[in-house]
Amino acid sequence: MAATGLKKALARGAKMIVADPRRIRLAEMADLYLPIRVGSDVALLLAMAHVIEREGLVDEAFIAERTEEWEAFRQHIRQFTPDWAETICQVPAADIEKAALIYGQGRPSAIYYTLGITEHICGVDNVQSLCNLALMTGNLGVEGAGINPMRGQNNIQGCGDCGAETNIYPGYERVDDPKVHAKWAAFYGREDLDLGQQKTKVSALNEAGTSIHAMLIDGENTVVTDPDRNHCEHALKSLEHLVVIDLFLTETAKMAHVVLPASGWGETAGTSCNTERRVQRLRAAVPAVGEAKPDWWIVSEIAKRVGIPGFDHFHSAADVFNELCQVAANYAGLDWERTNRESLNWPVPTKDHPGTPMLHEGTFSNGRGLFKLIGYRDPAEVIDEAYPLWLTTGRRLQSYHSRTQTGRAQGIDYLLPEERLEVHPDDVARLGLRDGGGARISSRRGSIEVKVRATDKSPRGTVFASFAFDQTPINRLTGSGYDPVTMTAELKVCPVRVEALD
Repeated sequence: MAATGLKKALARGAKMIVADPRRIRLAEMADLYLPIRVGSDVALLLAMAHVIEREGLVDEAFIAERTEEWEAFRQHIRQFTPDWAETICQVPAADIEKAALIYGQGRPSAIYYTLGITEHICGVDNVQSLCNLALMTGNLGVEGAGINPMRGQNNIQGCGDCGAETNIYPGYERVDDPKVHAKWAAFYGREDLDLGQQKTKVSALNEAGTSIHAMLIDGENTVVTDPDRNHCEHALKSLEHLVVIDLFLTETAKMAHVVLPASGWGETAGTSCNTERRVQRLRAAVPAVGEAKPDWWIVSEIAKRVGIPGFDHFHSAADVFNELCQVAANYAGLDWERTNRESLNWPVPTKDHPGTPMLHEGTFSNGRGLFKLIGYRDPAEVIDEAYPLWLTTGRRLQSYHSRTQTGRAQGIDYLLPEERLEVHPDDVARLGLRDGGGARISSRRGSIEVKVRATDKSPRGTVFASFAFDQTPINRLTGSGYDPVTMTAELKVCPVRVEALD
């Protein structure tokens, strides 16, 4: 849907820059395509900031009124020239200059990014570098501008809103704030709430079998989608008790001691929040099959049966949503009945508030925008003689994530029957590979076999595959590093070796 909007904007005369290691479809429509080397985004963005400052394209009024640390940032970026960036990201300096001028002169200029930015050891640095570009050009709080993260799946935004992160309560209130902690303790009438950041999935898997002996996985095929599959499988096998809630008997569910059947999307009432923060009502179209139950019911019943107080009053999805509206300030003006009449963008602070289609208009909720001084750093692993190619992973248009759902549709199998390793034709010839032939791809964690597809969609020196097929477990290869702040795995960069098979 977002791509459709971009295409319509191009038809109206907008300009588009695409920075991607692969020549994706949007690259063919772009005014400028930057075939960036995987893992080098910060170098490109620093050099663009350098050019924007050098050419006087900064919004001095916006910076003075709404930001901090500008002068330090201005001095910092003067060392990162396009010529310097070219040696790292392998994009010609002239194209970096051109990209900076297009963005800096666009007014308004919008940034759209996906997991290609965040799934690195420097994912936070990548996002902050984008924020620096938007701050220095005043492209925040303006219609048609902003920084727009494209979510990987439906309702990812809603999960964050409900506190499904390690350092926040619902409504994005920090768990380590004593005032916030006191508010939640009072609301639930208990003082034993944890004050501090909780474990991420990465740390939980690392501690499986030692300090963690039981685990509940809800709606995620961890074995297929997580990096370093060997480590993941070992961790789950080390547990004394593994419970999986899912629609299907996935690869992860097959390892569980107990599988609880969840109802599907069309069988479940609830709400969903998309990437523009629009809260929308979902209505069950058909009854659930067999013993399947909605996730909220399953989690509530587990909580009650293990003696956790505070779940007795949940009798419907409406009860759950209305409690969210009681405790999360950005949902305060919403309730179940209002979502039945209209869909609004949060924050909705009061019952008569019309919603907030655009954030940061006129002011930032936390005061002033802060420029961050960021430098370039290499990925956790870099290519060498033993592993001379870059592997980057992602998704394919025809499949949905790990194919847990689409892999059961014959029509999808017709469009995408198997995984293939995308290799540039020059690399195919150099490595003795054959289009359609077999290859063994190896990293420092293991090897798998896969068929080859010769295509110039992949640049020379870089190969691509998705993690959609359990029969081709690409994630056995990935997983050497994580962003230290978010613990997001570096799924987009992995040095590999590719050898031809008979």
